[in-house]
Amino acid sequence: MQGQGELDLGVTPGTVAGVDEAGRGPLAGPVIAAAVILDPDRPVPGLADSKRLSPRRREALDRLIRQRALAWATAAATPAEIDRLNILQASLLAMRRAVMALGVAPDAVWADGNRAPRLAMPVRAVVGGDATVPSISAASILAKVLRDREMEVLGERHPGYGFERHKGYPTREHVAAIARLGVTSEHRRSFGPVREALARAAAPPAG
Repeated sequence: MQGQGELDLGVTPGTVAGVDEAGRGPLAGPVIAAAVILDPDRPVPGLADSKRLSPRRREALDRLIRQRALAWATAAATPAEIDRLNILQASLLAMRRAVMALGVAPDAVWADGNRAPRLAMPVRAVVGGDATVPSISAASILAKVLRDREMEVLGERHPGYGFERHKGYPTREHVAAIARLGVTSEHRRSFGPVREALARAAAPPAG
């Protein structure tokens, strides 16, 4: 049983889980991954790369995916894990956690990008998969919606940084807030602008 409209990538894998992550580029917050096994008998129309969808459309599809998928799960890697492992390995860790949390064990996993997590079942990396493989598109939507919500919560917890607006990305507003307010526990200390802010704060005063 292949997932809804899945591409033929040269395998006949049976039940396929699509996997994707959100939040590799930000200076703060977790990286979130999702895994989705679509139900061919309950299609989800309009699936696409989450970055090409409006927030309202993502929210609507998020609800539909959760209702109609055979199985779905989300997982995260924390800022501390990102700093310890690096962002690539932390992203793969979050993906692995999401697949392992599925209530249905897939026969194969297709992950967006050119690197895939190591798992017990066959895994394939699909460059551009979030735009071409429906189950990966669904995973990208779940991951993006959840991460945006998490950043809105962090915006309330850490007022003044604008997390609810820029979602932790290195915007001018965000970098200025770090310089003005300092580094929070949610910031990724291994990322350049944060690392530089910490170095400036630790430097002895001039003169």
